Amino acid sequence: MADMDDQLPLLEKWKRKIKTTNLYVRCGLAEFLGTFILILFGCGSVAQMELSGFAKGQFLSVNMAFGFAVTAGAYVCAGVSGAHLNPAVSFSMFLIKKTTWQLMLVYFLAQFLGSFIGACLVFGLYFDALHVYSGGNWTVYGPQATAGIFASYPSEHLSVVNGLTDQVIATAALMICLLAVIDENNNAAPRGLQPFVIGLIVLLVGLSMGFNCGYPINPARDLAPRIFTACVGWGLEVFRAGGHWWWVPVVGPMIGGVIGTFLYELLIGIHHAPKRHKVDREDHEECDSSELQMIELMG
Repeated sequence: MADMDDQLPLLEKWKRKIKTTNLYVRCGLAEFLGTFILILFGCGSVAQMELSGFAKGQFLSVNMAFGFAVTAGAYVCAGVSGAHLNPAVSFSMFLIKKTTWQLMLVYFLAQFLGSFIGACLVFGLYFDALHVYSGGNWTVYGPQATAGIFASYPSEHLSVVNGLTDQVIATAALMICLLAVIDENNNAAPRGLQPFVIGLIVLLVGLSMGFNCGYPINPARDLAPRIFTACVGWGLEVFRAGGHWWWVPVVGPMIGGVIGTFLYELLIGIHHAPKRHKVDREDHEECDSSELQMIELMG
């Protein structure tokens, strides 16, 4: 047996050593990588727009990038973890008993770490451009502000209360549409297309609800990069800015996710016909179809 192991290629040996069947580890790794991809492409698109002075990107291109970033991240991990990519989604899945509280906590941690590392790579990718653009002076507000590349900040007209309302409504709308896409008792999208359709929903949210604060709608996507910016030079101003805005895109999406889930279940989910009745109806339709074919053959 030892001789056989010696003959295996090095890559196969490593696979055997590090492979795990533990559900929590597998789902955690998948959510980490999927959320990392989301932030790398999403925040990368904001960096490209801001640092080029809008010459290499516009608000529309950022909306499209975030939508497709969700699609890409979801395709990376959907087959393993279900591609939540968002603590508000994970909490909603827990509420409707599609995941356990232990797994939900693993998802939270993985999503946070994936967002943090994603922000690190965007920072490294555009490090020279950030220096040239801002002269090495990392600021939250002003003509050369760059903190908004990584996390959301409110527009000048936006109050904290209106910002919280914005996040609740946007995330509730996201959850209603997401639940519809995956609901097998409704008109669910084919499994292979679900990440693409969910990406389109995120794009739609951005196109219609992005003006106030950039539609973070994801606590991990906003808080983890914000903490990263606080650590690498922007300082605690990232938490004080906008009247201590930082908690709004954390709490708002969690509330919105609950409301959206409640509304979908109240108005759609609980009214589905029992599966037994659906099977009986399908059998009846098949019998009717067979009788019709027999009549046609006899005629």
